[in-house]
Amino acid sequence: MIIVEQLSKNYNGTAVLNIAELEIPKGQSFGLVGNNGAGKTTFFSLLLDLIQPTTGRVVNNDVVVNENENWKPFTAAFIDESFLIGYLTAEEYFYFVGELRGQNKADVDALLGEFEDFFHGEILNQKKYLRDMSKGNQKKVGIVATFIGNPEVIILDEPFANLDPTTQIRLKRIIKDLAENRNTTILVSSHDLLHVTEVSERIVVLHKGEVIKDIQTSQETLKELEAFFAL
Repeated sequence: MIIVEQLSKNYNGTAVLNIAELEIPKGQSFGLVGNNGAGKTTFFSLLLDLIQPTTGRVVNNDVVVNENENWKPFTAAFIDESFLIGYLTAEEYFYFVGELRGQNKADVDALLGEFEDFFHGEILNQKKYLRDMSKGNQKKVGIVATFIGNPEVIILDEPFANLDPTTQIRLKRIIKDLAENRNTTILVSSHDLLHVTEVSERIVVLHKGEVIKDIQTSQETLKELEAFFAL
């Protein structure tokens, strides 16, 4: 379970995030939506100890994130291409991540074999550095790398951006499968209301750093979100 308590982040005296309390149960597929500047990436950055909170704390499975690194072995994330190592090929990067997570090459190869359709023949055996790949293919590598080692918590920031429609559909199936069959807690942010509604059982709307809506997904959720953002 992820617990947020009195969490805030200020820059130059301006609050960009202010969440009094929020709980994300283990195994939940959690969607985060909001306009630019709503605080989505700031929230994820605090969850991953990439920035320090102004006040409050994040607790990930009983570990206070900014006080102890014991949450890292069971947590994986892809925020943007800065998480990649540009001078490695895709295979080299996957094996590097696998080594960090106690997986040997055979383990990694077995997992990669599950994502042949998702890779669409554009990732493996290309003899191309990650820095030379398209944004979409970089994203494919970053997303699949988060699955190595069967983490309990996966955080994906705008995973559908830069992906073609076929890959978006395949990614939605992957996320649903993880949440339903592996008891993995998945946090996804997206500007695409349809995509995030389809993969999330719960959606939180951020507006100017605060939680405005907290919705259990239903057939009416997409219409409710569209009506909110149309105002």
